[in-house]
Amino acid sequence: MVDDTLKGLELGAVETLIVWEGLETMRYVVRDNSTGEEKVVHVGKEQYANGATGDNTHLRDAKTGRELEVVDKISLVEWFADNYTKFGTQLEFVTNRSQEGNQFCKGFGGVGGLLRWKVDFAEHSEETYTGLDGDSDEEGGATEDYDYEEDPF
Repeated sequence: MVDDTLKGLELGAVETLIVWEGLETMRYVVRDNSTGEEKVVHVGKEQYANGATGDNTHLRDAKTGRELEVVDKISLVEWFADNYTKFGTQLEFVTNRSQEGNQFCKGFGGVGGLLRWKVDFAEHSEETYTGLDGDSDEEGGATEDYDYEEDPF
């Protein structure tokens, strides 16, 4: 759900952004020093390597094996709180302590939005999507596969 929500934000289609206050997703800006390419990846806590340690400055792309330099790291909740107005949306936090909030967290992964208009997210696949930072490369999401050298939680 993170990827679709971010795409909806970029399109200006999200009227109200709904975020679980305990969302454990991190937003990384990473650079491949061999190509100079930078991209944004969003990774949930469950995707971190168990027991991994490191200096918190590099990640390894599991697909290519390349080491990626961490340029910026912030929790996605904090990034939403800092940037939601740039997308012309309202921000609402939910808790998982109510039945409805718990259902939202389990069903939507803790992130979602009320749309201003219908959006066909299949039309906005990763190959044609321009990232939130204006990059023409794909916007990484919770489905990206990275080996992390440190567990930030």
